[in-house]
Amino acid sequence: MASITGLAKDLVPYPGPVPLRRRPTPARRPSETRIAPAVSPADPGLSELAQIEVDFEAGSNTLWAFMRPHGRPCQNPEMLADFSRLQDDIERVFGNGGPDLNYFVFGSRFPGVFSLGGDLNLFASKIRAGDEAALVGYGNACVDVLHRNMNALNLPIITIGLVQGDALGGGFEGLLSFDVIIAEKGTKFGFPEILFGLFPGMGAYSFLARRLGTIKAQEMILDGRTYTAEEMHELGIVHILAERGQGEAAVRAYIAGNRRRRNGQQAIYQAAREVDRISLDELRKIVAVWAAAAMNLTDRDLSIMERLVLAQDKLRGKAQAAQAAQAAQARTVPARALSASAR
Repeated sequence: MASITGLAKDLVPYPGPVPLRRRPTPARRPSETRIAPAVSPADPGLSELAQIEVDFEAGSNTLWAFMRPHGRPCQNPEMLADFSRLQDDIERVFGNGGPDLNYFVFGSRFPGVFSLGGDLNLFASKIRAGDEAALVGYGNACVDVLHRNMNALNLPIITIGLVQGDALGGGFEGLLSFDVIIAEKGTKFGFPEILFGLFPGMGAYSFLARRLGTIKAQEMILDGRTYTAEEMHELGIVHILAERGQGEAAVRAYIAGNRRRRNGQQAIYQAAREVDRISLDELRKIVAVWAAAAMNLTDRDLSIMERLVLAQDKLRGKAQAAQAAQAAQARTVPARALSASAR
């Protein structure tokens, strides 16, 4: 994996967004559901990434990025390397007098899932091998990416997390680093790590304790339950609720509706980062606590973790089957139309 540690040591930490709640304009969501092919970016200054689709819309100066994971919809090391490379590209292309960038939107193309979090298969193998250093390295790679994102790459942009499927564990943690979270109704959020004797060690406690207080943060982390987007909206974690299938339309409505006030909103997010800082050092210290705790897991804990991996594999299989069915249907419809016109 490409080295992605130590890239954000000089960035200003960000305590979290100021809630913004707007009613999205209903619209139809694009039917695109492909999962994993590499996608060339629309802007030639951005790299082609294996697991992240990138598209720059010049009209609104918005950069859209969607995860297309290889295998399970989790944060595998290659995905993390892609995200770090994308961050490098954004700073290079849009910083230092480059073209304007107003918004960075990040979502997932995996049907029904934003992200299921950390690479549990990797965790289990490293724990069984007694390789604590590998766990620390993985965790540091995660928080390095998260720390850069929560500081908006030190650019005058607004970052938006688009949730069209479930966000669990590290997937939920990653979302907490965005200025604005827009989620479709019925999507699920939660931290299942306590079910196998761990806790989310890559940002969750730091973010939630500052936003909700330490008692509520501990409750959410320790109860192991899933929360709906509606519940997260009530808590102020999700800022905008969208109807099912209308997440992208809700993002576009938010951007269009904030055209005149974007400058002030971006500035208040930047000011918020100065109020209650989260340092990279804090995040890395918590990673070390997490990795040490992981080495104490029992065989039973690891068996639960590995069963979750199997469940994620089945989810991947269902997504592939749905993708194949949609592709077959797409081929059938034109054929029927051609046959009808021939008659």
